[in-house]
Amino acid sequence: MDIKRAGSQPSGKGPEDWFTGTVRIDPLFSATEPARTSGALVTFEPGARTAWHTHPLGQTLVVTAGCGRVQREGGPIEEIRPGDVVWFPPGERHWHGAGPTTAMSHMAIQEALNGSPVDWLEKVSDQQYGA
Repeated sequence: MDIKRAGSQPSGKGPEDWFTGTVRIDPLFSATEPARTSGALVTFEPGARTAWHTHPLGQTLVVTAGCGRVQREGGPIEEIRPGDVVWFPPGERHWHGAGPTTAMSHMAIQEALNGSPVDWLEKVSDQQYGA
């Protein structure tokens, strides 16, 4: 058994290569081999968002606070709120983030394949975000 005490892991800033705007990442857990699941609490300030990306084994988001947006390639922008659970299948190109005027937090849970849980792509443009 391993208990991660609240506040025992430092918060980090979302890297500019992967995010637009102000994003804080609070690690929750990471897998110890042979397991491969990890999770983080991610907080997006208004207008902040991920770049387009995919996950080799999919991703689950559990919205915990605020109001946000998600979009899969070719689909409409969807609004997400606390209690919503979003599943992106393996390889589905997508992005997620806060609404334009409201911050949003979600737990992000994903598995790694060959050591990588995500493949980052180009940033979401302001035009794509505002569509």
